[in-house]
Amino acid sequence: MKLKRVFAAALAVTMAAGAASCGKSDSDGKKDESKFEETVTIDEALTEESPISDFPEGAQTELEWFSYYDLNPSRSQPEKSTNLSLFEQKGGSIKYAQTSSMQKYDDLAARLMANDPPDMFAYEQKMTFPANCIKEMFQPIDDAIDLDAPIWADVRETADEFTLAGKHYVLPIAFGALSVMTYDKAAIEANGLDDPYELYQNGEWDWDTWHDIMKEYCSLSGPDEERFGVNGWFAPFIFQSTGKTLIGYDETSDEYVANLYDADLERAADLLYNIQKEGLYYPDWVGSASEAFKKNILFYAMGTWAVTPKEGDEWAIVPMPKDPNSDTLYTTLEINAFMWVRGSTAADAYRIWNECSRVAATDEEMIAIGKEKFFVNKPQFTEEMYDVAYSDVISDKFVRLIDHGYGISTALSDDDAATNPSKEAIIPYMYSSVMKSDENGKQYTWATLRETYKATIDSELKTFNDSYHKFIGK
Repeated sequence: MKLKRVFAAALAVTMAAGAASCGKSDSDGKKDESKFEETVTIDEALTEESPISDFPEGAQTELEWFSYYDLNPSRSQPEKSTNLSLFEQKGGSIKYAQTSSMQKYDDLAARLMANDPPDMFAYEQKMTFPANCIKEMFQPIDDAIDLDAPIWADVRETADEFTLAGKHYVLPIAFGALSVMTYDKAAIEANGLDDPYELYQNGEWDWDTWHDIMKEYCSLSGPDEERFGVNGWFAPFIFQSTGKTLIGYDETSDEYVANLYDADLERAADLLYNIQKEGLYYPDWVGSASEAFKKNILFYAMGTWAVTPKEGDEWAIVPMPKDPNSDTLYTTLEINAFMWVRGSTAADAYRIWNECSRVAATDEEMIAIGKEKFFVNKPQFTEEMYDVAYSDVISDKFVRLIDHGYGISTALSDDDAATNPSKEAIIPYMYSSVMKSDENGKQYTWATLRETYKATIDSELKTFNDSYHKFIGK
């Protein structure tokens, strides 16, 4: 699966290009991009060994992309993506139809009602699947894509997790870590603590060692010093490290079910409850690893966008700690995928776009170029940090876990519609809520939360399952 490079990576070719105006800035962050310089850093040419199909004669070659961001070069992102370069070389093009992040599903529904469907829409963890698939916003991909083709071998098992009535709806192109744990090695060494990266390499990085390190670090604070063990986005991943999720799919009954009384999930809740109770958790928002370390927070859990070490820093990254009761490493990942909108007839263009995107994401040369660019932007990242965040967690070391609880219903899954103070739908809220307190300052217990939300969860699941069974013809 090799691509032939026509120009050296360092050669930048710029050309004037016009782009559709996005209009002036508005409350949803749209920007006026009527004029910009498109930057092409690498021009790709296809070899005879390429797995990318050719357009059949007379096929539709343009895909209408319905989104709140453009796949074409723009003022804010002037560099043309490799998958777009490959698609254009095949004769394809992308037409951008703009919506907003808050209104995307409503706007898509309006287009479908008007019998004017776009062709393609981004997969997002929350609400895309299965909720908006059974609402028939999207169509199965099986008629457009041969999932038995070698190009899809590494993602076929994950694609099989996104089926309804035996049909596939989501085709993963690439995976990425949603969150990792960053720490300052100097703080570990100064306090004589076990190095988490070494524990991870030895298979000993789990809830217990993580908790022990945080507790010891905080216990060594000086009289005028306040320390914390962790801040950031980690709570759902602790639950998911058990290999289970709050909402699961039951093959026997062919329906989605609540796992609120599962003993493993209760263990995860107990761990998080104790982390808060023992004062190890810093609850306020912290925007970067460097800011967290200044606050004497030992572990900062977040995507790598917030991890930018400077010269002289000695940081390290580890994945989320594993369940000590399991030998399996589980992970939930960011999934890059393109939904095929119901009513679109652009099967050939949709197939070829996905093939171009997969080649761009997996070709060794393209991966190496992407890594080079990464280290230009973050030169103080170490190879070990990069390998954990961008290689290990998406490798066969980890079992990919799909959490369908994020895609069931508005009340359970849609943060945009949440009315509680933290603006979280019920499922994401429950993952972290044992570290929260009520208006009287009393910390929530798992038992209290479970009983508070059980009736709503059961009701939402019944409504969803009724719709699901109707959709599949049961």
